[in-house]
Amino acid sequence: MPEEAKMFSQAKGEMDLMERHIKMLKVTKASQPIGIIRLSEILNIPKHKVRYSLRLLEQEGLIIATPEGAMVSDKYDEFMKELSKYLDELSFRIEEVKSEIPN
Repeated sequence: MPEEAKMFSQAKGEMDLMERHIKMLKVTKASQPIGIIRLSEILNIPKHKVRYSLRLLEQEGLIIATPEGAMVSDKYDEFMKELSKYLDELSFRIEEVKSEIPN
């Protein structure tokens, strides 16, 4: 695979992971407490990926693990606001980079 294809693949992989985390946070908030199996069923994501995402989200302080299942922390609303701003900035940067590409 050419070097630039790896770069594109890495960026896409990061976006896929971010999208999965956002979906998991939204479903968790709506259905809390919720377990790994139920999250996997609702999102149609393999359990090992759900487990991995929950671990990362817990490390970020966005998910709280309870005996009944995952719950969002009080950081959820602020995180979503900041994420929206970040994605707006990223979209702007993407458009700037695209404008540098010769036609």
